[in-house]
Amino acid sequence: MAERPEDLNLPNAVITRIIKEALPDGVNISKEARSAISRAASVFVLYATSCANNFAMKGKRKTLNASDVLSAMEEMEFQRFVAPLKEALEAYRREQRGKKEASEQKKKDKDRKTDSEEQDKSREEDNDEEEERLEEDEQNEEEEVDN
Repeated sequence: MAERPEDLNLPNAVITRIIKEALPDGVNISKEARSAISRAASVFVLYATSCANNFAMKGKRKTLNASDVLSAMEEMEFQRFVAPLKEALEAYRREQRGKKEASEQKKKDKDRKTDSEEQDKSREEDNDEEEERLEEDEQNEEEEVDN
């Protein structure tokens, strides 16, 4: 846990970026207002986490999951955020699946390439052995002709 209350604040750069994205162009915000929003956001995150943790504890789990957070939002009477959060969660899961599939495909391609290289190397070795055998046969034939 954090040792000082200010350790619980979200980074100012993140808060500033979110505020700028939320406000129309040309609207400014004072440092005092930015600080108040930052503290409020931190309190909200702590409260949401605490509520979500209660749902995890009811489920006899130590790990919070997405359903705990969604349930906490409903308990905190933020139902209107549940649908957008579910959409964002689905988008996140699709993105993660895509990344996983791309990673697996890359691994398969690499394995195929390695297998192909090994097969090529094996063929080359077989060809080299065949050439050596043919050369030996030719030499043996020449020796027999000379005799």
